[in-house]
Amino acid sequence: QVQLVESGGGLVQAGGGLRLSCAVTPRYAFSRSAMAWFRQAPGAGRELVAAISRSTSNTNYGDSVKGRFTISRDNDKNTVYLQMNNLKPEDTAVYSCAADVNAILHTIPSDSGAYDYWGQGTQVTVSS
Repeated sequence: QVQLVESGGGLVQAGGGLRLSCAVTPRYAFSRSAMAWFRQAPGAGRELVAAISRSTSNTNYGDSVKGRFTISRDNDKNTVYLQMNNLKPEDTAVYSCAADVNAILHTIPSDSGAYDYWGQGTQVTVSS
């Protein structure tokens, strides 16, 4: 059974930063997966925040976070990270990580339907 466990959410003031982590088990699932972070604010649809390919050579970001957020992965720790800087109140949402375990090496699916496994989500709240 593939499991994704997020951590690192919380309350932060506008302009501050947070780092989210998502640990994936078992190890083989992580190495095979493109990984992504999505978010969903109350009353809004799910939005791609950032994604990274299996090979780490390719990344993709939502327009609203470009230049502020950075996605990375540590294949030795089976963990994907989302470093969020210069946070804004409109970044407030539940952030979930997702894994596409059938991803081709350099591809980054942007459609949430392509992702097979999801974490439980972690709340990020940015106060003004």
